[in-house]
Amino acid sequence: MAYAEVNGIDLYFEEHGAGSPLVLLHGGLGNGEMFGPVLQRLAAHHRVILPDLQGHGRTADIDRPLDIRTMADDVAALIGHLGLDRPAVVGYSLGGGVALQVAIRHPEKVGRLVSASAGIRRDATDPEILAQQAQIGAAAAEFMKDTPMYETYQRVAPRPEDFPRLLDKIGEAMAQDYDFTDEVRGLQVPALIVAADADLAPVSHFAEVFALLDGGLRDGGWDGSGRPKGGHALAILPGLTHYNLFMSPLFAQVTLDFLA
Repeated sequence: MAYAEVNGIDLYFEEHGAGSPLVLLHGGLGNGEMFGPVLQRLAAHHRVILPDLQGHGRTADIDRPLDIRTMADDVAALIGHLGLDRPAVVGYSLGGGVALQVAIRHPEKVGRLVSASAGIRRDATDPEILAQQAQIGAAAAEFMKDTPMYETYQRVAPRPEDFPRLLDKIGEAMAQDYDFTDEVRGLQVPALIVAADADLAPVSHFAEVFALLDGGLRDGGWDGSGRPKGGHALAILPGLTHYNLFMSPLFAQVTLDFLA
């Protein structure tokens, strides 16, 4: 357990296991602990670096918006701080968006990318879900007191009283429109796109992301010569949702297979 002063923030991180480095990024309102069910499986093959992103877990918030691009710069600075040589960067949900931005903004620092349950266009998310997300803010803090996210935050956060502020920032971030189509099309890092078969965005959206990476456009061929030229891959995990993919052995296995 340690802190790194990077990019203007004191970023908390843990290390587990040994082997080639893997930076593992958690989802919104969570922290590194959420990967508990799969962490040892990943750490059996890799040196897993497990940061808590801005305002989450044991990393205190600072006076700037929550933005996946800024948080990606934090992670890139952590990679430099630790002297890691092109680690794999793996993320889920919010962390999947951050991981993608690390690969887009700092491709020289990333060996391989796994982005799970992270859409690249806001309008790919179902309108009903967007309406639910619009309700997230400080006013919702009272209703979340019985949730695991609230309990964990109160237990580990440097300033537990900041939970309503985190909800406000998460709500503001989710209200922003975004479209990273052009950035994904130019991605220079081999990427595995992962989603549940019942995720926040439809399976067709993740197939669209794969197509931007030259995937699914033709027969791969007996020898694999027709697969995407950049080494990209797509995994749709059966029987899962956005809310349990990160703890599934299937997520760990497809990640390990791709990194191997």
